[in-house]
Amino acid sequence: MIRLDDLQLFVRTAALGSFSNAAREADLLPGQVSAAIRRLERELEFRLFARSTRSLRLTAEGEQYLPYADDVLAMLRQGRDRLRGEHQLLQGTLKIAAPSDLGRNILLPLLTEFRQSHPKLVLRLSLSDQLADVFRDPIDIAIRYGMNENATYVALPLAENNRRVLVASPEYLQHHGRPTALEDLSAHQCLPFARGGRIYDRWIFPAAGARRQITVKGTLICDDADIARKWAIDGRGIAYKSWIDVCHDVEHGRLELLLPEQPGELAPLNLVCPHRQQFSPAVRYLHAALRDYLSALSARMPAKADLQRGLTADSEKDIAV
Repeated sequence: MIRLDDLQLFVRTAALGSFSNAAREADLLPGQVSAAIRRLERELEFRLFARSTRSLRLTAEGEQYLPYADDVLAMLRQGRDRLRGEHQLLQGTLKIAAPSDLGRNILLPLLTEFRQSHPKLVLRLSLSDQLADVFRDPIDIAIRYGMNENATYVALPLAENNRRVLVASPEYLQHHGRPTALEDLSAHQCLPFARGGRIYDRWIFPAAGARRQITVKGTLICDDADIARKWAIDGRGIAYKSWIDVCHDVEHGRLELLLPEQPGELAPLNLVCPHRQQFSPAVRYLHAALRDYLSALSARMPAKADLQRGLTADSEKDIAV
């Protein structure tokens, strides 16, 4: 008979890539994990892993069996949660990774309020623009911009229609002028930031069913998108940021949207989990709370027509003066 613990160790070993990592996570010895995998292989009468002194990988049979193991564990977890009742007090520890700017300026009050509503829940928040690995890093969920079509993780949408926008402060525009086309960006001081170890200085814009790539330059470069936003507010240059990140700055006049007729790159926001069995009641409640707020925030991005009317009105006002 297949043991539940052996099935769990098989799933985690496949995700973490080694017996040692799975053993460390489960507070076991590597030999205990290896023995559990051998028991499972005897029950199935198939080899699940191809082992060597330097590597461990799933066999073809292991790859076929893994999603079934995931589903079994997910169903058992859902059944347990249903018996316990999802309206009980949430408890345990929920480890969350999020981008720096979004985490500090948008998510932080939401997460604090969520924790206060569930006093037995412990939140561990990690903020960084270094992309978290939901399989290997010590986190339960990640809040992440963009989508990887080939990813094996599960993503729940938070703001699927969010886009990047070009922004600059009124002070910068007063001293350096307002760009009237994408080509003008090359003559401006821009604020690229590092993502995934490389400088994001090639800004992407959709154009007639394709996309345009504009190479920008700047003398202020950082690996923290929150700093890039603050530099933009201080009048140091033009930033290309997620609308959600700069929404409040635009609405309070600290930043202005540029080139409103040009849509920005799509930047959907998602809550990412390694496996469906990690959709605990805490994760489901948190997803619902974040989605309500963030999708509404994304919907506040002005339509192109509204922006153009605003710019036209400003121009007519200047001419009248």
